[in-house]
Amino acid sequence: MSLLRSYMDYNATAPLSAPARQAMLAALDLPGNASSVHSEGRAARALIERARGEVAALVGVPSAQVTFTAGGTEAANTVLTPHVSLRGDSRPFDWLLVAAGEHPCVLQGHRFPADRVRLVPLTADGVLDLTALERELDSLGEARAMLALQAANNETGVLQPVREATQLMQAHNGILVCDAVQAAGRIDISADALGADIIFASAHKLGGPKGVGMLAFAAASTHISPAMVRGGGQERGLRAGTENIAAIAGFGAAVVSALADRDAQMASFRQWRDRLESGLTAMFPDLVVFGAAAPRLGNTSAFALADAPAETLLIALDLEGFAVSSGSACSSGKVQPSHVLAAMGVTGDLAKGALRVSLGPGNTIDDVDRFVAAFGKVANGIRARRKRAA
Repeated sequence: MSLLRSYMDYNATAPLSAPARQAMLAALDLPGNASSVHSEGRAARALIERARGEVAALVGVPSAQVTFTAGGTEAANTVLTPHVSLRGDSRPFDWLLVAAGEHPCVLQGHRFPADRVRLVPLTADGVLDLTALERELDSLGEARAMLALQAANNETGVLQPVREATQLMQAHNGILVCDAVQAAGRIDISADALGADIIFASAHKLGGPKGVGMLAFAAASTHISPAMVRGGGQERGLRAGTENIAAIAGFGAAVVSALADRDAQMASFRQWRDRLESGLTAMFPDLVVFGAAAPRLGNTSAFALADAPAETLLIALDLEGFAVSSGSACSSGKVQPSHVLAAMGVTGDLAKGALRVSLGPGNTIDDVDRFVAAFGKVANGIRARRKRAA
């Protein structure tokens, strides 16, 4: 195995940033419970509220409208419920509409009855089909609907039309819940930019610790009842349990760090991503880049060769010193057919060969060039073995 390794799987998780680590270590020295009224407790509370303000800056809402959770999955499970009141309307939602390429925490983590969930298709480029969404809303008549839509797809990096979809939802007396987990720290996910009614994100995608996330309400009047995690009433009754102070502090510090140079970093990643794709397609004209015709996160590339299985490529590339993935890292670690690609109409051997490279602050342009060379080596090796076996 090569001694030089390149981690190129930032969409699965980002390494802990130095500011986040420092904030967490400092927080671990605080002995108090944030619910206690003594000095130690007030110090812990002050740290949480400082971090809440830092995270609130990510979505551009007052800190009182941010609730900490144990991650993006818990945030999705909390908010995807019929019982959300907003803009003075407390009637339960009748339907949950879900874009077909959503993360499993949305597809499987909602609290709607199964017969009250409808999938909205994607285009071949991986973008939510707004025409199909409007048809779906028209068919529901006066029923109230909630739409769950990613800001950016975790597998392809394709950016979704959140603002346009929100306008459609609100015109039909509905709301939009935006999964901004993959987009946080990479594009503007503020409530003003997205237009979404509710936004959730996770710390570990932008250099914070694993196991902490948040959900944010664009309007202060938004309320969920009953809460999913009930107990002592922490987080204004929305998420009970003694707060993970160190993780929350790390989340806040990671957000500050990510926002400081977000645009410059993403511009570099976009150039490197384009260089990677140009290098691969020059070697393999039959290589397919998924979502290439749509706006994408600058750090993400998903691609495939029809005759090179992802599982074989992943092992070979790992031996060459590269950590990449076959798509979403959300379950057992096994290479599974991608529901995102299926929703885009990609099937068969091409779908089975899909790889994802996702760049981050620890990468350099040299990583990209070495990856292109390594991919060419292993893919040509697979093709040569197949040719000999034929």
